[in-house]
Amino acid sequence: MVRFIHEKYQEDINSCDLKGKLKVWCLQFMLNPKLLWPFLVYEICSTTVEAIEAKITKFSRRWLGVPSGLTDVAMYCRKAKLRVPLKSILEEYKCGNARLLSMLEDSEDPVVKIVQPTIKTGRKLKVVEAVDEAKECLKIKEVIKLTQTDRKGLGSSTAKWWSKAEGKEKRDMVINEMQLNEDSRRIQKAVEQSQQGQCTMWDNALQNSLTWNEIWHMALLRISFLIKSVYDLLPSNANLVRWRKKQDPTCPLCQGRQIIEHVLSSWKMS
Repeated sequence: MVRFIHEKYQEDINSCDLKGKLKVWCLQFMLNPKLLWPFLVYEICSTTVEAIEAKITKFSRRWLGVPSGLTDVAMYCRKAKLRVPLKSILEEYKCGNARLLSMLEDSEDPVVKIVQPTIKTGRKLKVVEAVDEAKECLKIKEVIKLTQTDRKGLGSSTAKWWSKAEGKEKRDMVINEMQLNEDSRRIQKAVEQSQQGQCTMWDNALQNSLTWNEIWHMALLRISFLIKSVYDLLPSNANLVRWRKKQDPTCPLCQGRQIIEHVLSSWKMS
């Protein structure tokens, strides 16, 4: 049923006459919320959600004009140097189930509280373990307290501690911690990628967070160029050799190796 709904509506969006970025917006704000409801109501395993997200990511890449080999870190990571305002339906599925489990555990009804809640999500995802891991991380952060990570003065940052939170505030802290853990896994995945993960070493570069308002005023080719330039997917001579489209990686001006940084930087002959 869920796969039928997804395939039907995704094909309708794909066949309409809208521009690519408008199709991505329809996917994010119309199709994804429609899928989240049955994900949380019925017992759907995480592998099914992963398969659906893979198709959503595939069509999103096509509509944004980026290569099919673009890592999903570029699409969903909130800590990336270029943050795109897209949400992972798999992450929403995990956080939704974690929120449901926390609500059942913290229920004021004694009957609901005594009964051990069980949420079936398949073999790959264990909601109870994920929630417990997030709670342990929050408790450890409370022991460590705030650490200085930037040039702000002491006492300028505030934090919410697990021992002082109650009810909905605790559930929000658990969900936020799970999202941080998902972003950390994406960053680890990006570090392992020698080409597309080079942006993780840009320590002095500030994060560029795109908003939907900015995307509306940007041409699709500009959006595609921006994503490709950050993740080293522009057709430079070095990349064309890597993709077996060319045999000579040298620059025609200086006879050096033509990489993206060589072309886009303020080099004296570029």
